[in-house]
Parts: sequence; C-alpha cells; structure tokens
Amino acid sequence: MPKIRLAMVQTNPVVGDIDANVAAAIERITQAVALGANLIQFGEMAVTGYPIEDLATRPTFIATAEAAVGKLAQELKAKGFGDVPVVIGHPAFATNPSGWAIAHNSASVLLDGAIAHRYDKHHLPNYSVFDEYRNFVPGNELLTFTYLEKRISVVICEDIWQSGGPVAQISTNQSDLTLVLNGSPFESDKDDRRLALIRELAASQQTHVSYVNLVGGQDDLVFDGDSLFVAKDGRVIGRAEQFAEDIVLVDVDDKPTLASEHQINRSDDNWQVWNALVLGLRDYVRKNGFKSVVLGLSGGIDSAVVATIASDAIGAENVFGVSMPSRYSSDHSRGDAEVLAANLGCHYTTVAIEGMVSSFESALDLSDLASENLQARMRGVILMAESNTNGHLTLTTGNKSELAVGYSTIYGDSVGGFAPIKDVEKSLVWQLARWRNDWAISRGELAPIPENSISKPPSAELRPDQTDQDSLPEYDVLDAILDRYVEKRQGAAEIIAAGFDHSVVDRVLSLVDRAEWKRRQGAVGPKITGMAFGRDRRLPITNKYKG
Repeated sequence: MPKIRLAMVQTNPVVGDIDANVAAAIERITQAVALGANLIQFGEMAVTGYPIEDLATRPTFIATAEAAVGKLAQELKAKGFGDVPVVIGHPAFATNPSGWAIAHNSASVLLDGAIAHRYDKHHLPNYSVFDEYRNFVPGNELLTFTYLEKRISVVICEDIWQSGGPVAQISTNQSDLTLVLNGSPFESDKDDRRLALIRELAASQQTHVSYVNLVGGQDDLVFDGDSLFVAKDGRVIGRAEQFAEDIVLVDVDDKPTLASEHQINRSDDNWQVWNALVLGLRDYVRKNGFKSVVLGLSGGIDSAVVATIASDAIGAENVFGVSMPSRYSSDHSRGDAEVLAANLGCHYTTVAIEGMVSSFESALDLSDLASENLQARMRGVILMAESNTNGHLTLTTGNKSELAVGYSTIYGDSVGGFAPIKDVEKSLVWQLARWRNDWAISRGELAPIPENSISKPPSAELRPDQTDQDSLPEYDVLDAILDRYVEKRQGAAEIIAAGFDHSVVDRVLSLVDRAEWKRRQGAVGPKITGMAFGRDRRLPITNKYKG
C-alpha cells in the first residue's frame, strides 16, 4: 500500500478571475503529481480568490464557480490525475439559503472526475476584516473520508479558531490527518499565534494538521502564505514560504517527514512587515491592470519609504517620482529627494508649484491655513494629472499616525489610489527605513534612503520653519497614545492612568475622533496590524461620545 504524499499548494488567486485561477491550479497539480504527490490541498476559496464579499450573494457568480469546480475535476481526470484526491476551496450554493446569504464557503474533494465530498465552513467570522456571517450560510457537519487507509478530515480556517463545531469531532472520527484550508490575512505577530493554534489542535484532537494558506494582496489585505504541517506530537514538519507561492511535500505516516528540499526564507518582524507592504502594493498594481506608479517626492521619510517599497514591488523603472517645491521647500529636501531617486534608479522630475499657488492666492484672497492647504492641493492636482496622462497609479504617502489625527490635507497630500504605509505608525516608518538600509548594506548594495531623510525633523514645509511637532506631540508620545486608543481601544481615563498628560491625551483623542470623515474618504492600503483603519476600525463620523 503506497503512503500518502501530500502536496500543500500555496497559491495567489485573483478575486473573480475564475478561469485563470483554475488554470493556475491545474499547473500546480501537474507539478505536484510529477513530484510524487498523491493527495493535493489548496487554500480557502482558491477557485475564486478571497474574500469575495458580496459577490457571494450573486447567483451567477456562485453558478460560475460551481461549474468551474466541476470542470476542474473533469480536466484532472482527462489528464490522468483522476485517482489523485484534490481538496480545493470555493463557494457553493446552499440548500438552505438564509435571506441575503445563498452560498456556503466550501471545500470539495475532487476524485475520478467528480466532486466526491464537500465540506461547508461552520464558523463564519464576523469581526475585524470579516463579514462572512453576512454573506454565507454556515455548515454543521465534519467531513471525514478514508484514503489509503488513513482517516482524513477537512475544515476551513475560522473553524479551528473557535471552540465547538466540527473541529471537536476530529478525534471522535479517528482522523489521522486534518486538512485546514485558510484565507488568513497577515498581521505582524500572527504567524506565532497560528503555530500555537495548530499545535493545540494537533494535540487536543490527536491528528496531524496540514494548514494551507493563501498568499497575495487583495485590496487592503495581504495573505502571507506561511502554510504549515504539524505532526500530532507538535513537531513542525514543513513550512512554506511567506509572501510567495509555494509547494510543500510531506510524506504522511505515523511519523511524517518532509519529502522535498525546502529552504525557508524567514526573518525578523521588520522583514515580514516590509515584505507584506511590498506584496500588497505589487498585487494591487498587477491585479488592477496598472504598469507603473507616481508619487510626490518631498525629501521626507514617508515618501522615501513609499518610493522604496514601490521600487521593490514593481521595479524602480516603473516608479515615477515628482518633486513639487514651493517657496517654503528647503534646499536639503529637494536634494534628499533627488538623491533618493538616484539611489533607487526611479524616474524623477521637478514641477515647481509657486506660480500656480500665487495665482490661486491672488484670485481667491487666500492666506494662512487656506494657503497652506492650497499648496498640498496643487500637488495633488499635479499627481493626478500625471496619472491621467500616463496611466500611473497614484500613491499617497500618509502614515497611520498622520491619518489617525487628520494631519493631512483632504484632496491634497491624501490624494491617490493606494496608500502603502496607511497602517504603519510614524515610529515604525523610521524603523523600517533604517532596517531597509541595513538590509541593503548587508547584501553589498547601496542603502537607498538618504540618512538626512531619516534623521531630520519631519515637516510638511507649508510655512516658514514648520515642523510636525508645531501641531502634534513628539511622535513617540503620539504613537504610544494612539496604540492605546486605536489598537487597544482604551478610553481617556485608562490612558491618563497609564501616565500620559491629561491635556495631551484629550487633544489627541479629539483629533482622532474629528478626523473620521477624512479617513472615510482615504485610499486603501495594506493591513499589517490588528486594528487598521477601514475594515477593522469602523466608527460613525457624527459621534459625540468622549470616552
């Protein structure tokens, strides 16, 4: 009797591009079978991409997905792979639709040209970025089948994060191997929590666990892959790459072993965050049909980090930086922008805004804050003109700390279609800049970000001698307060009790609350924390609660 050789296939599907996703699956199955695999597992919703959100409520979409799964099974049989079970995720019509929801989040076992078994996700997450309870009907039965004298169970993602349900039946069903299909988005500390969870599942249910995750960017989510095989004794047998498609082969027996040479490129938290941001931007560009990006280069740290992320993501030759100096722009800012562009090898042009600003100021009799905001809006007009003329995706360079307190000009520096550091606090922006330079040096490359961009006081340069700290607390204090208020959801009293100045706390919290209307209009950007603005943190714009 041959042993099971499991192929854990980590793919990067595109939401809605069902034919292409199926073609990619066939290609990966062909590769896996050539490597001796006789059981193949994909991630959650690998047929349609994930999350599909309200596409799950469209009958034509569900019908197309179901037809694609049936066609995939037939094509595999025609290629001679009919005797290899393939477990793949997709939506399927529910027999018991519930109002808005007409579909299950399902996994099918394809065998001999047909769907041999199907599992419907039981626990439907309805928190953070997830709205599955809105869009899907829950299943309620565990799928366990026998293959090569092994008992194999199938569950989907959230089912292992919640107690009860089908997961509690795994040991009762005497499962030797549990296949978990996942669409688990990246967060900066989530890989360790996943591993602990999988080990707990393996120990409590006495089963080997194959956890296969998606990889790739989807709007403001980044799926990092990091698929895992954990033996019932808690040993990590195999681990897939982060932020890249991959296949891991495991020979499944009482003592599973890795069946392929596999070098895992894993590093520290900064490496993970940087690669999540790069992948999020790359896939947003690629999956939405762009070829290039444009952004303003001010010489400051935020635009320097965004330009470097963009160069890593799509190649510096596809990055177009525009310096837009005003009467208040310092020589060193213009110089730092030019040095950055030269270091990266990206395109660089200069468009002075003084004449445009002066015309508006005189025509509208503007001064003070209105004049400051006008400068930012002139820059936004220029960047969007570049986008319209050349087809670039405009990147906005605001960080999480600025977005939190509204330190941006709506329709000005906030303009753009994608915000690569939207979920990166200012303190982390500096940290990532130093890490990226050190990483380059360690590889014998030129450090891309000018030291002056990192070390100088941050400034919007909209008036003489301006710095961010004219209007905001020092960023280490600001970020600490924001962490408590936004990430940990603490109230003013709790934050003040932790040792922060009463007046500073009141001011910061007031700024955060008043800026909700700006954030609601902002560009999407990759989520890297547990409480990103947008999908995670959803508060009313009109809101008088102070707590």
